[in-house]
Amino acid sequence: MSGHADAAAPAQGDPANSPAGGNGLLWILVAVAVGFAFWHPRAPADYLRLVDWQTVGALAGLLAITQGVEQSGMLQATAARMLARTTDRRSLALLLTATAALLSALVTNDVSLFLLVPLTRVLATQAHLPLGRLVVLQALAVNAGSALTPIGNPQNLFLWHRSGESFAGFMLMMAPTVAIMLFWLLVAVFLLVPREAITLRPAPDKTELQPRLLALSGLLFIVFVVALDRHWLAGGLLIVFGAFLLIRPRLLLGIDWALLAIIALMFVDLRQFAELPAIAASMQRWPIEEGWRAYLAAVVASQFISNVPAAILLEGYVKDLPALAAGVSVGGFGFVLGSLANLIALRLARLPHGWREFHLISIPFLVVCAASALLLRLG
Repeated sequence: MSGHADAAAPAQGDPANSPAGGNGLLWILVAVAVGFAFWHPRAPADYLRLVDWQTVGALAGLLAITQGVEQSGMLQATAARMLARTTDRRSLALLLTATAALLSALVTNDVSLFLLVPLTRVLATQAHLPLGRLVVLQALAVNAGSALTPIGNPQNLFLWHRSGESFAGFMLMMAPTVAIMLFWLLVAVFLLVPREAITLRPAPDKTELQPRLLALSGLLFIVFVVALDRHWLAGGLLIVFGAFLLIRPRLLLGIDWALLAIIALMFVDLRQFAELPAIAASMQRWPIEEGWRAYLAAVVASQFISNVPAAILLEGYVKDLPALAAGVSVGGFGFVLGSLANLIALRLARLPHGWREFHLISIPFLVVCAASALLLRLG
């Protein structure tokens, strides 16, 4: 976790071709899916129904649009301006994490990462920065910030509809837990990012700004978000991919197709795991209806099946909805599977040792946040 080793990471090879941790998780998920296929065979169509195609399709469109923004040169120009105005690493880390937390409460956690992680990666190519730590802090920030509002993440949206609370009422319910998470996030920034002057790298060849590609990507982003809001996923994808196929077909080769396969397989594997009779029996046997037991059950379940499936699984057994909402929010920290946002952040960062860096920070962060939020509930 030394700052010097981390700062040097972006310079090793081409990060654009080095997704975090390679595709090891992909092959693990394939193996688990094959195991389930032998243990509990299903019709092929049943496997397709296990996948949340709305989520996978939304990520596919956002990945394509992100490629357009990156290749337009806008990120490079924005990074240069930020480095000209920011004098030390800690100030830059505070700016990036605060922006991530705020954006995630307004435009969801995954969209925030698609906007900020590529920018952070470009910043690290222009200056000696701890890229791994900055990206991990952003992943923590979007998990914390998105927990505040009903629209910040999928599990909040699901639980909000179940709760019957108003928009403001749900925010008031989540505010104490979010305040604890943001406090420890601030502490993490101060502990992990020293107040050192930013050292610029030798100036690379200047990337030419392509305003037409940038304008197209911005327009496609607006169209695609509107399409998602209206549940016109197929039409939105047709417009995005059709536009890039006509204007810049090679751009689509840069999409992280392995990430999309990983997300689809996570749905297939985790939903089959949640359907196991032993899991259902355990849910009925354990006293997790309310209080600290409900909260801890949500935290622990999120580590194994991610916080969105955990919220859906436990909602039928937990009566204390505030405890469940707090638990799945805190449960987004810890292991990479705790939240889909963690996986997205690491894949966008394209760090060869990103998983190790993530867990060295995120697991202690989970322990501290989970304990603090538990004390709040007991108090």
